[in-house]
Amino acid sequence: MTRAIAMLAALLTTILGMHSGPQAQDWPTKPIRLVVPSAAGGVGDVIFRLLAPSMEARLGQRFILDNRPGAGGNAGTADVVKAAADGYTLLLAPAANYAVNQHLFKNLGFDPLVGLQPVTLLAEASLMAVVSAGVPAASLKELVALARNNPGKLNYGSPASGTGTHLGGALFSLLAGNTLVHVPYKGSAPMTAALLANEIQLAFPSLTAVQGHVKAGKLRVLAIAGKERNPELPEVPTSAEAGFPELLVGNWWVISAPRATDPRIVNRLAGEARTALADPAVRKRIVELGHTPIGMGPAETSAFIQSETGRYKTIVERAGITPE
Repeated sequence: MTRAIAMLAALLTTILGMHSGPQAQDWPTKPIRLVVPSAAGGVGDVIFRLLAPSMEARLGQRFILDNRPGAGGNAGTADVVKAAADGYTLLLAPAANYAVNQHLFKNLGFDPLVGLQPVTLLAEASLMAVVSAGVPAASLKELVALARNNPGKLNYGSPASGTGTHLGGALFSLLAGNTLVHVPYKGSAPMTAALLANEIQLAFPSLTAVQGHVKAGKLRVLAIAGKERNPELPEVPTSAEAGFPELLVGNWWVISAPRATDPRIVNRLAGEARTALADPAVRKRIVELGHTPIGMGPAETSAFIQSETGRYKTIVERAGITPE
């Protein structure tokens, strides 16, 4: 009986393989929709458009970017989770949609770790502790002392609750005795304007968002909240060098597919992205955007997301962060 069941299982596997094999081998035969769960023109869009010419030429099909903002990126992410696993609907999303939102929203309706198959980690960027020019602190330690001596009088901003910028500020506030007040804005531009006007004294943006103001001396970077210094700001210490090794927050961009997508399609996509990222001109432009080009494979990317998910879950719970 057991042998008969085993033979039947082998037969079914063969039949399924006969049907799925040509599909994976022929893919792609039509344009590929790439859902981005945020407004058009963001850094994720820019990074992918740098890769698109190479990937489209090698795959023989176009990528159509479909920007689907709303609900903290959950709407666009859910669209891909529910899509057919045929390689024609993909997701390009930041850290929040893979490792943060499931800890913030009670009724997300899906688990990104279950519903999505990571393809590749394209690029990542450490966020930075940035203060307005009028803040009398030249280091993170001085800023902590200032916050502890003035509880409730220093504000940190974010472009929205639950973003990496919010998590960075919340973690810093915890390190400073939970003494800072969070002020959420509707986007990076109004948050930056508030920082310039000293309405908020601290934020954890990416370099891209504030680089011009930093160069003009209107804002100051106290530390890079990552494991390595930023090549665009080589004089700025990392958070560990500044005495706060646990202050690690960043953003990263991952392409993924619906969970049941054929591994051959997933591996092909990862390989083509890695080839595009090998172009020195592309890498240089990504670095200028304040990001580090990566190009991890599917297994490495999955392990990375799992690790980041656990780390951000701890931050959310310690800081008591909820959507506002």
